[in-house]
Amino acid sequence: MPAPAKDTPIKVSELAKHDGSDPSLPIYVAIKGDIFDVTANKDAYGPGAGYNVFTGKDASKALGKSSLKPEDCIADISELTEKELQTLDQWHAFFAKKYDIIGKVVPDN
Repeated sequence: MPAPAKDTPIKVSELAKHDGSDPSLPIYVAIKGDIFDVTANKDAYGPGAGYNVFTGKDASKALGKSSLKPEDCIADISELTEKELQTLDQWHAFFAKKYDIIGKVVPDN
């Protein structure tokens, strides 16, 4: 059971450091602005793993589109269809059941 969600602001540039490339840092995936700590699942999210493309950024668009393309791993979901938005909500709910929300994405400026 995940811990209660935190709303600690984490800048985009700070989030980018949490992509699994530095073994001393936890691995984060952001969805709809919420940052999840996925470190416990290094086999899926660590360097070279299938879902590493989602780490260190808000990958909302890619999750909504069920895409593993790096160019889709962005926070902008304005182009998603209604069905893709539902898929994104399902992914958010899945992550929320499994991983701790440790903060919220905020702009660097």
